[in-house]
Amino acid sequence: MKNRLARLKSAKKIRSKIVSSEKHRLTVYKTAMHTYVQLFSPKGEIIASASTLEKNIIKNKSHTGNIETAKIIGKVIAERALEKNVKEVAFDRSGFNYHGRVKAIAESARENGLKL
Repeated sequence: MKNRLARLKSAKKIRSKIVSSEKHRLTVYKTAMHTYVQLFSPKGEIIASASTLEKNIIKNKSHTGNIETAKIIGKVIAERALEKNVKEVAFDRSGFNYHGRVKAIAESARENGLKL
């Protein structure tokens, strides 16, 4: 419980800085099994999203909480953002450390055309 509260406190601090910058926000949330990514407009509306729950993205449903699937999710969200003419975003890691799946999503999104 202590770690969760520390993560939420960090997330709140990061998010307040991003919201004040008036940029589109790419938010990551992860659980032990799944990874979720959403793209928000500066007004707070959801523009695009991707997750490991989508059937057409992940073929092997038994291994969804790993770095390989996070790279796929990063690629998908970058493609969907570029379809909506969003090229530059602020990366909101929701208080999670920047390593593992979170890092894989960010790097994959950069490789596929998003500027973080």
